[in-house]
Amino acid sequence: MKKTLVALAVMAVAGSANAGIELYNKDGITVNMKGDVEVRYKKAKTKDAELQQEIDDADFGFDTRYAVNDATQVGFYWEFSAIENDRADTGKADYGDVYVGFYNDQLGTLKVGKLATQLDDAGVGSDHLFGVNSFVDAADVAGDEAIRYDLDKGDFYFGFGLMQDKHNNKGLGEDGSLVDLKVGYRGLKDFDFTGFFGQAKFKGHATKDKQSLAALEARYSGIENVGLEAGFYSVSSTPLTGDKNTDNTFALAADYAMNDWTFAGGFSSTQYDAEGKDNLNTWFVNAGYGIAPSTTAYVEIGGDNDDANEVGYGVGIKASF
Repeated sequence: MKKTLVALAVMAVAGSANAGIELYNKDGITVNMKGDVEVRYKKAKTKDAELQQEIDDADFGFDTRYAVNDATQVGFYWEFSAIENDRADTGKADYGDVYVGFYNDQLGTLKVGKLATQLDDAGVGSDHLFGVNSFVDAADVAGDEAIRYDLDKGDFYFGFGLMQDKHNNKGLGEDGSLVDLKVGYRGLKDFDFTGFFGQAKFKGHATKDKQSLAALEARYSGIENVGLEAGFYSVSSTPLTGDKNTDNTFALAADYAMNDWTFAGGFSSTQYDAEGKDNLNTWFVNAGYGIAPSTTAYVEIGGDNDDANEVGYGVGIKASF
């Protein structure tokens, strides 16, 4: 699924493989299976675009854990995906996340393999199709050679990630790297604050030298059935030649749950540093209905102030286990 600003937090939870269907549990060994399927009809924001069907998710994965003792587990996760480049348009199938994990109740979780790092968790809101603008739209923060550590102590949580590109298939270059951090605090009543920072160094890229990404997010849940979220995102890009550019985005999002219905919307404004590039304002609104457990049918519209675009819309259904 496209990593838009408002979808990423949900994706991070779904991709953890902690939930799902228990297939085996005996003698300290557990095997769980998870999966996601999403089919939709979407008319893109591009002018004169036509309504077309998309298979946005079609994957399943197995999470196997072995208990070392009462507090520690070692595990392996393998995900199979029928989607390539987030679309089932090639007739090919491939694997998704594949990693070995070490889990301890007090020390946290360490994963090594093919997976996403901390910046993949950045994002606010609840979109299905369009979302609002942020740096994560263009940032690739998942790779074949990644390490991720997470620690959650209730009020305080922390994580860091590392990624290299020795296979030279992620755009960083054989000697390039990505490092990112996440720090959060949810000890203030009804509030959750999260900060992110990442730096990518490119070696052998045609135009880029390095890129720094930072974000600050706040969530408020003190109103019954209402979620309010805000985020500030900054990207500083240093090219091989020329001046450094810094692009800043401020985003707001909200959702309201009523019985089996959920209504959501969001707005963002991006200021570009590059000369001659206009600011971009992006918005979306949607409604989703839970027709069964973990199954949602939805409709969404979205747009922006780019003269080359018009209002986009779509409907779809998604299910997970």
